[in-house]
Amino acid sequence: MVSIGAVARRVRAYGGQFLLLATLTLVTTLVISGVPRIVNGHAQEGLRTHLDAVPPQQRDVTYSTGPLVPTSEGGSPVAARQGDLATVEAGMPPVVRRMVERRWFTAETRPSRVVGPDLAAKNLLVDLGLRAVPGMEEAGTLVEGRWPADAPKGQPVQVALASRVARELNLRVGSRLTLAAPGPVSPAAPPRAPVHVVGLFEPRDDSDGIWDGLPPLLRIGEPPWDGDPFIAVGVVDAGALNRQAVAGWPLAFSWRYRLGADGIDIRELDQVIDGLQQMTREAAGRDIVQGLDIPLRQFSAEVDSARTVLGVIAAGVLATLAGLVVLAAGLLVRRRRAEFTLLRARGGARTTSAGRSLAEALLVVPPAAVLGWLVGGLVPGAPGETRWYALAAAVLVAAALPVATLAASTGGGRRDLVRARPSARRLTVEAGLLVLAGLAVVLLRRRGLTPGEVDPLLVSVPVLLAVAAALVAMRVYPWPLRLVSRLAARARGSVAFLGTARAGRSVVAVPLVVVVLAIATAAFCAVTAAAIEASRDRAASRVVPADALILGERIAADTGAELERLPGVRAASPVLREAGQRLAKDAIGTETRLGGVTVLMVDGPALARMAREADVDMTVPAALLAPAGGTGPLPAVVSPTVAAELADAGLTGSAFVSAQGQRYEFRVAERAESFPLLRADSARFVVLPWQALPRRDYAAVPTGFLVAGDDLDAEALRRAGDAGQSRFQTGGTVAGREPPRGVEVLTYADTRRQVGEGGANGVLAFGFTAGAAGGTALGLLAIAFTVLAGARERGQVLSRLRTLGLSRRQWRGLLLVELAPLVGVSVLTGALVGTALPLLLNPVLGLSAFTDGVQVRVAFEPGLVAAVVALGALALGFAVAVEALNNRRMRLGEVLRLGEEN
Repeated sequence: MVSIGAVARRVRAYGGQFLLLATLTLVTTLVISGVPRIVNGHAQEGLRTHLDAVPPQQRDVTYSTGPLVPTSEGGSPVAARQGDLATVEAGMPPVVRRMVERRWFTAETRPSRVVGPDLAAKNLLVDLGLRAVPGMEEAGTLVEGRWPADAPKGQPVQVALASRVARELNLRVGSRLTLAAPGPVSPAAPPRAPVHVVGLFEPRDDSDGIWDGLPPLLRIGEPPWDGDPFIAVGVVDAGALNRQAVAGWPLAFSWRYRLGADGIDIRELDQVIDGLQQMTREAAGRDIVQGLDIPLRQFSAEVDSARTVLGVIAAGVLATLAGLVVLAAGLLVRRRRAEFTLLRARGGARTTSAGRSLAEALLVVPPAAVLGWLVGGLVPGAPGETRWYALAAAVLVAAALPVATLAASTGGGRRDLVRARPSARRLTVEAGLLVLAGLAVVLLRRRGLTPGEVDPLLVSVPVLLAVAAALVAMRVYPWPLRLVSRLAARARGSVAFLGTARAGRSVVAVPLVVVVLAIATAAFCAVTAAAIEASRDRAASRVVPADALILGERIAADTGAELERLPGVRAASPVLREAGQRLAKDAIGTETRLGGVTVLMVDGPALARMAREADVDMTVPAALLAPAGGTGPLPAVVSPTVAAELADAGLTGSAFVSAQGQRYEFRVAERAESFPLLRADSARFVVLPWQALPRRDYAAVPTGFLVAGDDLDAEALRRAGDAGQSRFQTGGTVAGREPPRGVEVLTYADTRRQVGEGGANGVLAFGFTAGAAGGTALGLLAIAFTVLAGARERGQVLSRLRTLGLSRRQWRGLLLVELAPLVGVSVLTGALVGTALPLLLNPVLGLSAFTDGVQVRVAFEPGLVAAVVALGALALGFAVAVEALNNRRMRLGEVLRLGEEN
């Protein structure tokens, strides 16, 4: 029988060691329980931010019907269809239904030709639709007149218009119109209906989703071509639509639902996407339009990539914690070796000591594991399915102590002075681990992985590489130390000789592996984070390769001079970008039958100068630096797809492309996968040097300007750009009919911030921060364990040396010399492994999801060298401090008297 009281007394006697084991257990289950909650919390917040940035209309799910001719049955077709608003919502998958924030029902006629004296006065061609939307009176404010009502039979249809629409169409309260029936209609239907404008309204909130139907209520639809009508929509009473439907006019109905992030659980993201696809397949005879699955898929890809990276970090942290548990168990067994040896001497079996250790572990580990799980449960965020992982971790920690007891050697001797030759079995195991690590990397890169899943091969690769590197370091680093020790033996003084001799004979297999694991995890986080940040810089510079970019339609050429007169602006350079341009064989436009291309014109020398001044990471191709006044085809930078097509057509040396109605001859001078100012997925483009353009009767007009400067005022740049657009619009022979839309101003700083914010970046930032901090802290803890594991042997040696006259200063120097090789090799090996991991795993981690599609390139970071040196110095100082504190606690004289090996 095992006495609980005896077990409790032994636990109390070795309280410090058991407290350490319990703390590691608590931390392990806390990490397993709490970290998924933190990750889910960051992902949930990132999803909310991501969806808030999505245009509200893209979050709408709209069911609609085409124009339906009413049946001969009586009643109210509008009211009957309005009742389907709840029915359609009830048919949605539950995960989607929980996301519905608002809902709208619409009944309307298709726009048809409307005429009247007020329209004729302005010679306006207009199509008018009639729409009934419940809740319109609460969403709008009457400016004049009243809301429409259901007029008696034979009376005109009463309609209300948005005040802006009425003003642009020259309509007012009291305007009389005649609306043609939207065809086709039944033969008995009246071909026309009189319409009376009874009210004008303004929206209380123009961002209210009730106004987002198409065609819009608050503005007129511009005609796409000359001779086409304007499109307008008026508000009518539902009863008026019922009357028109009974008369034979067809009605169209729509049920629109706005989805929000509050009703979605990040753990159900895939189910939401599948639910939206299911709704598309099961529309029950209605047309359905939704665009939310696109941003959701984008965010899901980011979360999956983040979880893949977190899997690598978690593997390193948990493996380090496992190593620390092994070190703690070994330290406890080492301190109790005399007790276990005495049990064997009294006739006890080896399992007796292991059983005693198991009973003690069961008294300490389960409560600590439960406490860690409960504390982790207090972390805000949705829990993950990690219960079984925590249980497995607790079982392994509880088994570590009895296993260490069984494996402990009961023999005596001065092990620190014995150079043990590794056995053939151990060398075989170590060689097998090296081969296994190499095979795992090759298999992972060839096979790839499924992002977002816990891939056993992926999580094992960092651990295997760290273990393999630690084994190599463990076998290699004693050799130079022994050489240094021989050289030190010939020199004066004993500190260097004794320190290097002891360091070269140290048995540090497990401690070295644990430290390498911890430092490798921290270095992996630091290197990968730096690579992502550098790639985000490149992503921002691809959009804005200067300090600011102004984009519009056509901007007067003298706007560049106006911009340069603004405060803080040093230079401005024109840009022209046109999509969908055709390639031609000659100047008269002979068709090449090749696809359309995007034409980009930039001033090459100015672009290079701005990139340098703005410290933007980009190199302007030499072809775009061609001088002005050249003859022959323009040197062009083209995409590989276009270059291949031109080569197949025999047009590499001379081809023509249109831009703003002018054809320019060019030749393929260079190829580029991508180019700044173009979309990341643009595969068909031609880039021409603006400064080398030939003279034409109609010079190229900029569609934008690159701006270099300091402390730029975005609003001032916008005003200058708008003024330039207006000057071009009104400065020609024929003035534009409508003022152009305002220009868009993008600054590099804002673009860089947008690339690094939102989405799953919070998850990734947490993973890198926690991994770097946790790896560093656990590495220091592993070094402390390493120091404590050999503290008694070193204490005995130092006690003897102190009696032989070793001074306190020499004693500290001896500690430094003995511990420096182990600490330095551990930190350096861990840093090298952590730097190699991103290079090896980059193709399978999917990190481009966080860099706006830009490929992440892992490069050497000079700051890493300084960080490794600083971490090594910190670790060495920490090790010496732990040793000094331990020696002060044990008192070296008593170590010499009480040491069993004395």
